[in-house]
Amino acid sequence: MSPSVEQVHGAVQTLTQSSDTLFLLLGAIMVFLMHAGFAFLEVGTVRQKNQVNALVKILADFGVSAIAYFFIGYWVAYGGTFFADAETLSQGNGYELVKFFFLLTFAAAIPAIVSGGIAERARFYPILLATFFTVGLVYPLFEGMIWNGNFGFQTWLESTFGAGFHDFAGSVVVHGVGGWIALVAVVFLGMRKGRIRAGKHTNFAPSNIPFLALGAWILSVGWFGFNVMSAQTLEGISGLVAMNSLMAMVGGILASLFAGKNDPGFIHNGPLAGLVAVCAGSDLMHPIGALITGSVAGVLFVWVFTYLQNKTKIDDVLGVWPLHGLCGAWGGVAAGIFGQSALGGLGGVSFASQVVGTVAGIAVAIVGAAIVYGILDKVTGLRLSEEDEFNGADLAIHKISSTNED
Repeated sequence: MSPSVEQVHGAVQTLTQSSDTLFLLLGAIMVFLMHAGFAFLEVGTVRQKNQVNALVKILADFGVSAIAYFFIGYWVAYGGTFFADAETLSQGNGYELVKFFFLLTFAAAIPAIVSGGIAERARFYPILLATFFTVGLVYPLFEGMIWNGNFGFQTWLESTFGAGFHDFAGSVVVHGVGGWIALVAVVFLGMRKGRIRAGKHTNFAPSNIPFLALGAWILSVGWFGFNVMSAQTLEGISGLVAMNSLMAMVGGILASLFAGKNDPGFIHNGPLAGLVAVCAGSDLMHPIGALITGSVAGVLFVWVFTYLQNKTKIDDVLGVWPLHGLCGAWGGVAAGIFGQSALGGLGGVSFASQVVGTVAGIAVAIVGAAIVYGILDKVTGLRLSEEDEFNGADLAIHKISSTNED
């Protein structure tokens, strides 16, 4: 007997659900792997006496982020909780559970970004507390405003400017917010000891260029899961997102190569700057627009990071504010420029909404971080003692060095 229409429809629906679940699971795994990239990028940049701490921070931050987002953050952003029986949670092949995993890997990028800025002088447990509150409250507040329509912000933008704020994969929601939170944390912590000598700025050389490069490569590869799989379903997948991610990455590489005068640290951060910037409009832009977006980001990172390190007291070790904060903000605005149909994009985006949405993300990040880090600075203190900083976070916090050499 031939199957009924209902049986065929049910089989197709089950196949679609299971395929979407697998698709998003692979995306979550790719973005989870990016946290190894964050770790090795930091390990290669910091001095050898802080390498163990860099590795431990990223992993510990992920664990704290998972708890904060599971019990608080996901509810703040989407109104969903996991206080139901396993049978209910696993409906639809467990797609909603995998969606949580995918979104968690985005949320956990916030402390991974901050970690690179505050490296080499931050206390361990106070920073984990900051991670809990930024991932549980600050980040999901803006995430829910943009990706879930909370507080009517998107509705207001659409009625006022004709379109809501478009951020396909998180130039502002993830990277911009993370970068501006990091700036606040960096300001609270102050400069590392030894940066100013005889009245002049001194820059500490990266400890391990191969590790730095490995981190950049892992991040660059994982970013295609970050961007492409933000579609969240097989039906929504777009080769345009992949192509635009590629072109923005290439733009960042070449721009940082020339602007950074062959410096390997700049060259390996260049593709990351381009990828940060293209997240927002990767599903809208023409590939040439993505190339320009990535190129501008590469130059922006090199110039601003160089200025910070040589002219200011903002001691951002990995340059996470220019890389994620500024390039993320540029990406939000760039989506409103190169997403326009007049410039080869798909249209349906408002430049004014992109500017207002970007500024809103920056405001939430700064105010939220100022509250979290300000309170923790008063209550527990954020910075290692001068002696512990001199000895290095590895020995001061973890009682072990990255090598067994005396």
